[in-house]
This record gives sequence, structure tokens and C-alpha cells, in this order.
Amino acid sequence: MGMDKKAVRSIRRITWIGIAGNVLIAMLKFVLGTIGHSQALVADAVHSLSDLITDFAILMGVKFWSPPPDDSHPYGHGRIEAMVTVLIGSAVAVVALGIGFHGFVTIVSGDYQPPALIAVVGAVASILVKEVLYQWTFHVGRRTRSSALLANAWHHRSDALSSIPVAVAVAAASWRPEWAVVDALGAVVVGGFILYVAWKILAPALVELSDGSAPLHVRREIETLASEISEIQGVHRVRTRTLGPLIHVDLHAVVAGDMSLASAHEVAEALRLYVKEKIPAVADVLVHVDPGPRQSPPAAAATELE
Repeated sequence: MGMDKKAVRSIRRITWIGIAGNVLIAMLKFVLGTIGHSQALVADAVHSLSDLITDFAILMGVKFWSPPPDDSHPYGHGRIEAMVTVLIGSAVAVVALGIGFHGFVTIVSGDYQPPALIAVVGAVASILVKEVLYQWTFHVGRRTRSSALLANAWHHRSDALSSIPVAVAVAAASWRPEWAVVDALGAVVVGGFILYVAWKILAPALVELSDGSAPLHVRREIETLASEISEIQGVHRVRTRTLGPLIHVDLHAVVAGDMSLASAHEVAEALRLYVKEKIPAVADVLVHVDPGPRQSPPAAAATELE
């Protein structure tokens, strides 16, 4: 099951909107940061430009992860989306380290000057624009169940939140010139915050690429659903794996030992369809039937009792 065309169009549309917003806000912050002599705001402008890398990664990547399963990828192309997510997280981490290092060098060298108050305008504008982009992108990401788009939404949020200490640092340094070091310190704080966001993006994608399972509550829900089918005496060896937004499940279901093969197959199929119906993220369920206690004593034993 691939991603439907409507979802792909939604992903591309919001990504292009993000590109336009990133270009405009990065230019504004860079110009005002340069005019206002604010290292923190210029660093924040670079962070906004880094969003373009992840935007284009999504535009190119969605073409490859959205097709349905084929002979070369029988389980679908979801892992490609995880790879794009790792690329996004890595890009964010590199930008974070660069911003933090440059601010640290400035503090150590003492080569800083007080910024002008006009630089605050760029930081405030960034907070407003990037928060709108975050909310919009996150909404589309949840609706399309796209981990890469959700990661990009958090990239927008990191830009919005990182502009808060920038605004505070620039305002403080412009108000009290002897506090000019606060502007460089703000750049270091921004770098540390962005690095944390990078880890939040990378962690789930790395779990998926390492063939990690779905969350425990998903497995518990599958066991509960199986218990609601009267012919199933129990389930065990419930295993899951995530591929993009989808979950693949395999499990062992115990049925009566004297149940016919045809009936056991019907029970397994009922369980498969029931789990897929109740948990939309589940792409497929492979059910292995195990024989359990017989529902009635064998004919020979019944004769002996008579």
C-alpha cells in the first residue's frame, strides 16, 4: 500500500509554502542582523536557510517513498522516508554545531560589538512566521502520517523557538552595550537548542532503520483485539516493525486443536482484517495458527465414557 496521490500533493504543497517562508524570513534576518551587527540573528538566518535543505529533501524523497509495494520492495518504500528524516536531522545537527561553535569562539576571543535594536524586528518576525509554518506543516504531517514532514515541522518549530533567546539577547545587548557578549551567548544557546531538536528528529528514524518495533501500546492493543475473537484462545510472539508511517505485524494465534484447516484459516483472516480495521496504521498482519486444547473430546474417548 503506497501513499495516495492526494497525500503526496498535500506534502508537496506545504513544502513549497515552507520554502517560500524560509527564503523570505532568512533574507529578513540576515539583512537586519547584518545592519544591526547581531551575530545571534545572522546565525538564526543560517538556521532558516538550513530548512531549505530539508524542504528539497522532502520534495525529492516523496517521489520515492510514496509508490506502492513492488517486486524489489515487497513491504513498500517506507524506509526511504526514514532515510530522508535522518538527512533532515543530520542537517539540523550540523547547523546547530556550527552556530554554537561560532558563538563560542566569539565569546572566547572577545571580538563582539553591541547590536542595534532593529535586529529584534527580524527575531520577532521569525517567531511569528515559523510558528505558523510549524502548525500548518504539523497538521498536514499528521493527516498524511509522514514522519519526514513531521520532522520538517519540528525544524520550523526549532527556528521559531530559537528566535526567542535571540530576541532577548539582542534586546539586552542593544539596551546595555556593555552586555554585548549576551548576543554571542544567545548564538550558543540557539545552537544547543537546535541540537536537541536534531536528536528528537533523528531518534525515531534511527529506531525504524534499525528495524525497531512499534510502541508497546500498539502491541498491547493487538493482543486485546485478538482476545475479542471468541475462536482465538490466545496470542503470543506478537512482533511488529515500522516502515514509514505503516506498521507490519506477525503473530501466533492459538485455536482449538480439533478445528479444521479451513475454519482456522477463516479465524486467522478475521483477525487480520479486524486488526487492520481498528488500527489504521497497520498495513498487514501475518497470522500463524497454533493448535491448542480441543473444544470437545475425541470420538474414541467419548465412546469409552459411554
